[in-house]
Amino acid sequence: MGLPKNSVLPPASVITPNLAIRDPLAAYWFAQVGLRLRREVSWCWYQRMQQPEIEGVLPPVTDAAAENLDLVRNASQKQQFFQDDLTGGFLSDQIELLNIPEPANSRWAWVVDQLDLSRTEQFVLALGLAPKLDAGLAPIFATCLNDLSRPYPTLALAQRLWDNPLDVGACADSGHPLFRYGLLCNLHEETSAQTWHRSLEVPSIIAQQLIDPDSPLPYGFNLQQVEQERELDASSELLIARLRIDAMRMQLVPLLGPRDVNYSDWAAIIGKRAGSSVVSVPDHMLRKTDQILAIACLCWMNGVDILLPDQWVKSENARECNQLLTTASELPLRWYLPLEESSIQNLFTESLLTPPLLIEGLDFPGRVQTFIRHLGVDARQQEIGIEECARRFRFQEKMIARVARAFVDGSMPLTQDNLLIACTNESMIEMDNLAQLVEPRFGTDELILPPQQAAQFAEIVHAMQSLAVVHYHWGTARVWNESGLSVLFCGPPGTGKTMGAEVIAHELKLPMYRIDLSQVVNKYIGETEKNLKRIFDAAELHECILFCDEADALFGKRTDVKDAHDRFANIEISYLLERMERFKGLAILATNRRRDLDEAFMRRLRYVIEFPVPDFNERKRIWNQVFPRNVDISDLDIHFLAKQFQLSGGYIRSIAFNACLRAADLSNPAAAQKVEMRDVVLAVRRELEKMNRSITEELFGDYRELLEEKVPQ
Repeated sequence: MGLPKNSVLPPASVITPNLAIRDPLAAYWFAQVGLRLRREVSWCWYQRMQQPEIEGVLPPVTDAAAENLDLVRNASQKQQFFQDDLTGGFLSDQIELLNIPEPANSRWAWVVDQLDLSRTEQFVLALGLAPKLDAGLAPIFATCLNDLSRPYPTLALAQRLWDNPLDVGACADSGHPLFRYGLLCNLHEETSAQTWHRSLEVPSIIAQQLIDPDSPLPYGFNLQQVEQERELDASSELLIARLRIDAMRMQLVPLLGPRDVNYSDWAAIIGKRAGSSVVSVPDHMLRKTDQILAIACLCWMNGVDILLPDQWVKSENARECNQLLTTASELPLRWYLPLEESSIQNLFTESLLTPPLLIEGLDFPGRVQTFIRHLGVDARQQEIGIEECARRFRFQEKMIARVARAFVDGSMPLTQDNLLIACTNESMIEMDNLAQLVEPRFGTDELILPPQQAAQFAEIVHAMQSLAVVHYHWGTARVWNESGLSVLFCGPPGTGKTMGAEVIAHELKLPMYRIDLSQVVNKYIGETEKNLKRIFDAAELHECILFCDEADALFGKRTDVKDAHDRFANIEISYLLERMERFKGLAILATNRRRDLDEAFMRRLRYVIEFPVPDFNERKRIWNQVFPRNVDISDLDIHFLAKQFQLSGGYIRSIAFNACLRAADLSNPAAAQKVEMRDVVLAVRRELEKMNRSITEELFGDYRELLEEKVPQ
């Protein structure tokens, strides 16, 4: 018996029972595949019965070449079998009785209309879709292909099953729309033989979309909503107009902004104004060509554009990302590319790029309002230091949201101290060994300077404390781009330059990072700038101190260009000067060779402090405080030491440490801690020898007899 007129074969026509397909056209073509496979299997059984000498079950393992040569000879017999055999005839009748339904609410019909697919092409698509829907089809494919090693559909099988085998050949081209649009996995560059016998496969994320017009987007595809309305400038409006005009082609839309800016909000706003929705895609799904093409096809079928993940495109992988996206260039989609560096967009295919959307980072008022919005309506009423956090931590929206999450869910009480701690933890700088966090060891009372330098020192501390008022209340932030301070400490070795930087960090309660020149300076052209950029980008996240010792190694005078090395060395200096000027924290540079510094660098400094060799009174103060407080130094002739040896503080500190090491009584650790004059005199001698200074007994005056060496106990 045949089916009633205008009906679709029920799910039982395939292998696995109760496979409900909601798209009527997809159900029709799935029924076509099921009936034709069953009919082909019945023919295989018939052939098997004609060869009783071959034992075993289907598929009959025969010579593939002989079987293919017999296709023409058996063609008329096969057609007669499909008409006269009880099973073959019944299945042929069922195929004839199948009637294409009206394409109401059919995603399959939409795809057919967009790509102008013929009946043959739709059958090939359905054949590739079948194994994604019915787990029982694998042995059926192997039976029809007479090959246990190929339990999957192929174009060769499609040619066997379809009434007009020649028409299937059009699908064997890798440039066919079914492959270019990602509905079937790409055939790549293969020989014709490989093309015919390669598996046909519809990507998993597309299969469900083809059989159910109401199926949601797969897990991980999140529709982006506009969280906050924003004003668009003239360039943004022009970009939207261009997106509308070029809507029928692929568009790569660069979103240029600082790290952790709310790219998703901006993409949703632009997409909404341009007439489409935007979805985000998981990072792990964007690593292979077939995955990119399948994602693009899925979004094209659903009429949504794609927001790529933050940090997906970087300078080192931009070309690879461009190649991946170019595989989907046939699909009329917009891809929103979050980028932190404008130069990266130059690595993408120019014909696909649109003008970039320039996203400004949050300024101070914007950070304050974002903190208040995420912390809750009562945040402003509570005196929790939101303005202080907004000043010290130059966070963007995503990072502020992460900080606020701990307070919104009630896991931590909202106080000023807790908010500062949460911001500090979130802003931990990762320098990749280019700079090391320094724990300040000294306070203001331990730094001994002449009156003029001490006044300059206090002025730097006051200036840093005044930045918030001057920038955000007086209005200098707009003119000076919220820039911080750059200062230079110069003077002979050991005069307290590093100690001074630690004292400032202690006074301002700011983290201090010491730049490791051995890791930053690189002999390969361009690498030094990259390392410097990573340092400054990380350091500008929050208010901190960058300390660079031996600054002349980085800020040396630019030279006349004699070769490429000179030219790129000058570029390094120019880049560093420019980043120094824009740095929003406190940059402290120390050098022993001020005259070797570039003049342009000196012009950009706010303060320069000369650290002189201390005079007698300053040396006396240093000697008095350089030893630990619990060490007895009552026997030391501080006056003689300060007057006789014109040493800087660093050398005095080294002498004191060596004297303590020498004075320690290992036989009696509990003994009183005392340093005697002999210990200091011998430590002075050792230090002078290291400095390669001439040493005479007269230099040590009345203490010359203490120069006699004795082994420490």
